[in-house]
Amino acid sequence: MSNFLTRNRKLMLHFAFWLVYASFFYYMIAFGRREQPEWSRLLPDFTFHIFGLLSISYLNYFVFLPRFLKDQNLGRYLLRFLPVFGLLSYLFLKGKQAILLPFVGTDSWPHSPRFVVSVIITALFIVVFVGLLRFVEDYFLHEAERKESENRQLTSELRFLRAQVNPHFLFNTLNNLYYLAVNQSPQTPEVIAKLSGMMRYMLHDSNHPTVSLSKEIAYMENYIELEKLRLNDDVPIAFEVTEGGAVGTGSVEGARIVPLILITFLENAFKHGISNGGGRSWITIYLNLDGKQLDFRVRNSKAVEGEKTVTEKSGIGLTNVRRRLELSYPNTHVLSVKDDTEEYAIYLQITLQ
Repeated sequence: MSNFLTRNRKLMLHFAFWLVYASFFYYMIAFGRREQPEWSRLLPDFTFHIFGLLSISYLNYFVFLPRFLKDQNLGRYLLRFLPVFGLLSYLFLKGKQAILLPFVGTDSWPHSPRFVVSVIITALFIVVFVGLLRFVEDYFLHEAERKESENRQLTSELRFLRAQVNPHFLFNTLNNLYYLAVNQSPQTPEVIAKLSGMMRYMLHDSNHPTVSLSKEIAYMENYIELEKLRLNDDVPIAFEVTEGGAVGTGSVEGARIVPLILITFLENAFKHGISNGGGRSWITIYLNLDGKQLDFRVRNSKAVEGEKTVTEKSGIGLTNVRRRLELSYPNTHVLSVKDDTEEYAIYLQITLQ
């Protein structure tokens, strides 16, 4: 039933209007006068009145208004419609008089100026009201088309941004693998296995609109392990996952998140927070899930080469992830950045859907 109403809401709106108006008009001609109703004239008067107004209204609705909405020329619309409306209103008036005169006489109220004005104003009111329905319908139709076009554009943009993510991460991970291979590290097979798991996630899971938060966490854990192997555990790296204050990742299985939305911040910390010597470098990552509220913090030391702090920006990575957050979590995320001489930190809060 609800599907039927949704598909036919325009028809139901018009039907409801005419039902209310016909009920009101019938009450007025049957019980609105002091004298007893003459049932022999009620049916022809009622039928002619309703069908006459239907004809005038929907001639405007289907013929004249579409032309006006197309060319947006009010003068041309009035020049076309008013003569037709005047002629049809005159015929409508004469028809009502012809129906009523046999019952009330030739010198009675159907020939009075008040009756004539009342009939014409009623016809004009109904035509204008039905015309307004057309304007409202046209407005909502254009709004629906605009939103659909906007959604298609946003979806296309989001796919483009996500397509940029995979080569970006692959490039950095291959750099890590190359570093280990050059140094003939025995951990190279382990790195390849982890890289294989990450590639599987990137090529398959990340093509879905959302993934399990636990898979996103596992991807970040693999990334951290790869970086630890490259750095020979010389840099303190802390990664903690909690839920509502209790340590553990078991209950994040039910939560879902846009894939590869968190890794950029982590990758940025390793890229710009580790000095060549590694001595004073450190990175901490904290993720907490409380209901649908996700809190994610990444803090890292500022990489220092001699006495000069490296201030290179992350470029496409952070720009990309900011845009993806705007598209995927509009008005449901907060991203703040702390950047001082010794530390760089991001704080991300997302209300998961």
